[in-house]
Amino acid sequence: MEIILKQDVQNLGFKDDVVTVKNGYGRNYLIPQGFGHLATPSAKKVLAENLKQRAYKEAKVVNDAKTLAEALKAIEIKIAAKAGGEKLFGSITNSDIAHALAKAGQEIDRKFITSGIVKRTGKYTASVRLHREVIVELPYEIIAEKA
Repeated sequence: MEIILKQDVQNLGFKDDVVTVKNGYGRNYLIPQGFGHLATPSAKKVLAENLKQRAYKEAKVVNDAKTLAEALKAIEIKIAAKAGGEKLFGSITNSDIAHALAKAGQEIDRKFITSGIVKRTGKYTASVRLHREVIVELPYEIIAEKA
């Protein structure tokens, strides 16, 4: 079954992609949740026309994402957390990184940050997806909080 995605779906595709999925997944999840609609020949023609009209606008969005990527690379993130030796009391997640970026002046939604759960102090790298073509590797450091 071919589906045209209405929004980004994790591990499947981005908005306006035509993806092939199993019938049950498309019929029982994607279409009822509003994540996509059936890719009929007429819907594909409408999509092609819309993509053609949006192509030049897309170039501006990509350039904005690239400038934001350069700004993110210049930021040095240090997250202070309570720790006993090297092991943290708790963990550092994507929302903690998003909060640290917000303190630095860059609002990034935590859904676009991929780092995993970190439970030790040290230097790590998070992946930030600003656009389907612009993904930034963001280094950050977790340090023990001073008591």
